[in-house]
Amino acid sequence: QLETLEQEEQECLKLKPHPTQKETHIVSHEHGMTVWKTLLEGEAEQQCYSFSYSRAKLQGVLLEGASLLLLRVLARRQKMLPDLVFPTINTEGDLCTSRY
Repeated sequence: QLETLEQEEQECLKLKPHPTQKETHIVSHEHGMTVWKTLLEGEAEQQCYSFSYSRAKLQGVLLEGASLLLLRVLARRQKMLPDLVFPTINTEGDLCTSRY
């Protein structure tokens, strides 16, 4: 049973002339999960947005932090289960699936 209670991600690309900073904060709560995203590209105004998912839509969801942990456990056991598929959230915030 893997459950993400909170996750924070930060990305920084220092490419000229438009450096980019992305921050994502994900919090689980009794009604589901809320995601806050912040994007700053070059000199443009910072963009902030958030979205939420209900618990029903998130049944079995595996976020990046939990995915990394699962991959380490599978590598340690040196075993891969056939057709291992989990729902996840992509970088745009859409629900999709990850196959291992």
